[in-house]
Amino acid sequence: MSDLLLSARDISKIYRRKGETPVTVLKRVDLDIAPNDRVAILGKSGAGKSTLLHVLGTLESPSHGTVLFKGKNIFELNENSLAKFRNQQIGFVFQFHYLMLEFTALENVMMPALLAGQSKSISRKMAEGLLERVNLRDRVSHKPNQLSGGEQQRVAIARALMMKPKLLLTDEMTGNLDSATGRHIFNLIRELQEEHGIALVSVTHDEELAKTFPRILRLDQGELFNVGAIRHDTPNH
Repeated sequence: MSDLLLSARDISKIYRRKGETPVTVLKRVDLDIAPNDRVAILGKSGAGKSTLLHVLGTLESPSHGTVLFKGKNIFELNENSLAKFRNQQIGFVFQFHYLMLEFTALENVMMPALLAGQSKSISRKMAEGLLERVNLRDRVSHKPNQLSGGEQQRVAIARALMMKPKLLLTDEMTGNLDSATGRHIFNLIRELQEEHGIALVSVTHDEELAKTFPRILRLDQGELFNVGAIRHDTPNH
């Protein structure tokens, strides 16, 4: 257990709305992530993949269960400490980039460091280096609406890596891109993940993409399975 980066145990997520039947999205999910792991989670649309990613990334709390990060229960942190933890330890790359339209590519990438209290000069230097690393050196002053979809996704990747996170979570990161651009983005993510020693958990419905991961899981009806064992209904517990 001490060698694990993240350990999720008995995670359930139930959405309850007044006057409506409760909806169970996750059912007693167990998942261990070691440093430098690369894990793909497959599942159909609506299977709960994004919900699981949000719980692992502390964007949503589980209805039941615990998420340990380096042995510490992260949902025991107060709201401010949790936000600080998320900013410093976890990087997110979503299908929709969530870039701030009023800011340039450079400013978008700098933002996590500025929010963490780093100086503007140091943040700028780091952001410029990351944008150069994702081949956007000539686009630093462009705003999101002046960038292509692939370029926006590369800005999002640079932003996700700004705080040198230990865990990178990606959610259908190539879903809105053509296949060639999507492959380029994925290869870039993989290269940077290996270069920086980051654990990567990527949810996708693309089985061909998932096959490039050394570890593949499938989320089905709220339960998580090893992809090789799913035919035998053997949970990933």
